[in-house]
Order: sequence, then C-alpha cells, then structure tokens
Amino acid sequence: MAKALIGHLNSDLRDPRLAVENARLRNRVAELESLVLRLSEENDKLMTARAAEILTDSPQEMQPA
Repeated sequence: MAKALIGHLNSDLRDPRLAVENARLRNRVAELESLVLRLSEENDKLMTARAAEILTDSPQEMQPA
C-alpha cells in the first residue's frame, strides 16, 4: 500500500530537475515577497508624508454651494 501511495506523489528526490526547478521557484517567491514588503513600506512612508503635507497646508476657505 505504501509503495502505491509513493508512486502517486511527485517527489523531488526522484527527479533532480524538479528539485532544481522547485528551488528556483522558491527563490523567486522569496524575492517577490521581499519586493512586496519593500514597496509596501515605501508606500506607507509616502502616504504618511502626503498626509502630513495635507495637514500643514493652509486650510482653504470653503465656498458656499
């Protein structure tokens, strides 16, 4: 039974090409995750700066409708 189950699993151990491809994809995912994190942090900084800029601008008088 165990032998039959193992035959249905895609194992990196049986095919070195799959192991290499899997490692390459894992590295790419890690690169993309770090890029998303960096861009998110940069966006947060820009949003904070913009909010501060809006708050420090002189308030404009509201015109009647």
